[in-house]
Amino acid sequence: MSEPRAGILRRPIRSFALRQGRFSPAQRRAHEELLPRFGIAFAAAPLEPAAVFGRKAPVILEIGSGMGETTAEIAQAIPDRDFLAVEVHAPGVGSLLRQIDARGLSNLRVIQHDATEVVREMIAPGALAGIHVFFPDPWPKKRHHKRRLLQPPFVHELALRLAGGGYLHVATDWQDYAAAILAALVQEPLLENTARDYAPRPPHRPLTKFERRGIRLGHAVWDLVFRRR
Repeated sequence: MSEPRAGILRRPIRSFALRQGRFSPAQRRAHEELLPRFGIAFAAAPLEPAAVFGRKAPVILEIGSGMGETTAEIAQAIPDRDFLAVEVHAPGVGSLLRQIDARGLSNLRVIQHDATEVVREMIAPGALAGIHVFFPDPWPKKRHHKRRLLQPPFVHELALRLAGGGYLHVATDWQDYAAAILAALVQEPLLENTARDYAPRPPHRPLTKFERRGIRLGHAVWDLVFRRR
């Protein structure tokens, strides 16, 4: 196989597809009006959480906050922790911004950008008390598995950002992806499993409406909770 020509850069493999969908009027208004208040612009420099939140508190990173219901519920339930939500899809960001405003949450901020770049450029080593990755895109077709987010190189980057004793909590409803994630986490020397294989759902992760529906239909969900050594 020939090497790429000088000056020609390979496009990075993305773990997401930018299917922006349609803004509802409320989501669009929130995105336009509230992002300057509750959003953090991507920058190729380490973030200082104390400057963002106006206090020193344990910081939890959530990757892929979706429409934000779970993210906002967790932040409201744990007010002594600060939360950074990373999401690429603008309607979801707008939805989460509305909830931050409606709930009066001072401990939740949003970064609309690719999570791999946010982790690499904006999160300092050892800066996080926890990381949540709930229901990442499973990319179910085998030819697309290379686009899955939680593969060994990125798992290592996440592990580096955790403080000692910090946790990485992943949940998925795709069994083969769960097995692949488990394998990636087990082989990361900086992490140790808190369970034999899969963990019971921790109380901090509320059930989503889609998860409740899946449970009624007999679908399973796999939680994985690993800690930084």
